[in-house]
Amino acid sequence: MLKNVCIQGLGFVGAAMAVAVASARSIDGEALYSVVGVDQDTPEGCERVRKLGKGEFPFPTLDNRLLEKVKECYSCGNLTTTTDEGAYGDADVIVVDIPLDVSYTSDPPYFDLTEFSNAFRSLAKRAKEGALILIESTVPPGTCDKVLSPILDQEIRLREIPPQSVHLAHSFERVMPGENYLASITNFWRVYSANSETSAQICEEFLSSIINVDEFPLMRLSSMTASETAKVMENSYRAANIAFMDEWTKFSEAVGIDLFEITEAIRVRPTHSNIRFPGLGVGGYCLTKDPAFTPAAASQIFNLTKLEFPFVKLLSRVNQSMPQHSVLRLKNMLNGSCDGKNILLCGVSYRGDVGDTRFSPVEIFAQAIKHEGGCIQGFDPFVTEWVETGANMLSELPSAMLYDAIVFTTPHSEFKKINLVKWFGEARPVVLDTVNVVSKAHRSECRDAGIVIESIGRADGL
Repeated sequence: MLKNVCIQGLGFVGAAMAVAVASARSIDGEALYSVVGVDQDTPEGCERVRKLGKGEFPFPTLDNRLLEKVKECYSCGNLTTTTDEGAYGDADVIVVDIPLDVSYTSDPPYFDLTEFSNAFRSLAKRAKEGALILIESTVPPGTCDKVLSPILDQEIRLREIPPQSVHLAHSFERVMPGENYLASITNFWRVYSANSETSAQICEEFLSSIINVDEFPLMRLSSMTASETAKVMENSYRAANIAFMDEWTKFSEAVGIDLFEITEAIRVRPTHSNIRFPGLGVGGYCLTKDPAFTPAAASQIFNLTKLEFPFVKLLSRVNQSMPQHSVLRLKNMLNGSCDGKNILLCGVSYRGDVGDTRFSPVEIFAQAIKHEGGCIQGFDPFVTEWVETGANMLSELPSAMLYDAIVFTTPHSEFKKINLVKWFGEARPVVLDTVNVVSKAHRSECRDAGIVIESIGRADGL
């Protein structure tokens, strides 16, 4: 008999997790789980439930294996969806994949756990004896031990079932939407911890059934707080790496060198292989906000009001300001002003080949251009509606004759294939490449044709 698994939240992580769990098979090729994806009874939640429930992945993706697995699970009948929270009562495992925001631009940063705690309480009220509640969401360090565990204990007492009869564990996701979307779950390293030895064993058994642990072994940490800290620390590290490039970008452009060439030379050294590249700025739901979780947790959860986090403050401030440099570069290309200029943004998502506009640096860039008097339109093959800005999204690449400037703001694969000379024809808008999608050879070809094209991280003419 199949074990029942519920996924709470069908966003970019939860939808893929639902497919990964439903795709898990025994050594005999038999399905291991009957999976129910649960989302809120809202227009957005109902649309995700509708699509995934009929064998369609609810977000644009280039991961063909993920799309195949969705159809396979639909045909098998072991992946269903609902908005009914009653489904949690039948689950052997409940995976929490709902978002938690933090006011990362405020000083000090602040989070509100009310909605997250209420959503967790709905599980604690329904989870059956022996069930595992697995937190995959990124949460402030201390959330599981200091906030969720007391809620679970309280609800267990109210239900008069044995103490610790519902298990709690934390194992943060490292999902990377893109070509290897599904593999970033099934073929990637995992950290986990739990509130008891029994809970840890149940969690390990579950994760081992969906992840290729022979090649990507699990790592158990000593506490759930340690696991929570690992997630926000690794994202803070990457955000700091990106912020580090800001001053070098400006230096390189000022002195006439190519920072991409330089970083490629540095990346050859194994100890420096993950140094970032110049770009528009940090974006996405994780790297933008996650560094703020630990300073906020220090004061709100642990009451450590005297602890300071100067690096976190600096990297957040730098990353928020990075798109402004691209605005200045564009203004210079437009003779000092964007006022009244028609500007096409090629890409509004935060990441290449992904349709996710949450916390995209393109939003900051677009707002700044509008403030300068520029007229913005966007084209993104993965985005039909730019919810955060309400800006018009084009359904196809338009005529270049309509624009004074073309700005590549997201490194979609499709953009790397564009022949600008052919697209432009007689048109001559200026081109700013903020995400390195135009090759050196094509930049040279464009300049030979009289097209003004420049790149963030490279001096003029490079």
